[in-house]
Amino acid sequence: MSEAQDPVFQIQRVYLKEASLEQPNSPAILLAQEQPTVDIQLAVSAEPAAEGVFEVSVSATVQTKIGDKTVFLVECKQAGIFEIRHLPDEQMGPIMGIACPQIVYPYLRANVADLINRAGFPPVHLSEINFQAMYEQQQAQQSDDAPRIVTQ
Repeated sequence: MSEAQDPVFQIQRVYLKEASLEQPNSPAILLAQEQPTVDIQLAVSAEPAAEGVFEVSVSATVQTKIGDKTVFLVECKQAGIFEIRHLPDEQMGPIMGIACPQIVYPYLRANVADLINRAGFPPVHLSEINFQAMYEQQQAQQSDDAPRIVTQ
């Protein structure tokens, strides 16, 4: 096998693509004595950036509320640029849905905790994620949504 056909997997860059913080009910909500509820949503996406180069991003939305009032809302997207070449097609999905997010996610966790802490709140630490289970669940949902051909 020639060197040009050897599989390539390289991290080109990991970067904070997007971050926002809102405290719409401050300062009044900061005086509340109740414990807030915390809702965390995560998403993974992958897009081609150039031939053999892909951007994989992991997004987190963290919203804390007391009753129906928002204490804070953080939206953060961490991305990575990966060079991926000469891999079999059946390996591309798992690489971009599992391996790349596992590399990007620790940066997202740190940025979310830091942003919340800088806003004057105790940091919210995102828990570890099993990206393989998340990817497999997503694949199962997609196959469940696929149109079915019924013959009689």
